[in-house]
Amino acid sequence: MTSLYDFSVLDQDNQMTSLDTYRGKVLLIVNTATGCGLTPQYQGLQELYDRYHDQGFEILDFPCNQFMGQAPGSAEEINAFCSLHYQTTFPRFAKIKVNGKEAEPLYVWLKEQKSGPLGKRIEWNFAKFLIDRDGQVLERFSPKIAPQTLQGSIENLL
Repeated sequence: MTSLYDFSVLDQDNQMTSLDTYRGKVLLIVNTATGCGLTPQYQGLQELYDRYHDQGFEILDFPCNQFMGQAPGSAEEINAFCSLHYQTTFPRFAKIKVNGKEAEPLYVWLKEQKSGPLGKRIEWNFAKFLIDRDGQVLERFSPKIAPQTLQGSIENLL
């Protein structure tokens, strides 16, 4: 049986990173884009990270250019944008695809654990998966759900 901790993903520097590194932490996994109408959610994500990181909370940011080309930049450009505009400090990984035949295996698994309004398809940028300390996918949140509304769910897991 596959678990979250069985996956390895490329980080923003194209180095393979095992998600086992995050064992025992509460995770919010998000596919993001820098040119989306929902991009200001980076601010809310950073606020959650600042508030709960010291209690064992991590946000894993996966840029995705699959929705109308809204994350077109290189890793360096995406990092510069996020640092300059939103001062993000949570881990960012290499750009991925979340749907289709080339979908990142992690996202194939996440969608199998919790389907959304489009079944096993990610509907847009900023879809969010909340993972408990045991690596179980507890909830999937719509891209339209503001990060601040997740505080109660996160606090219940910390």
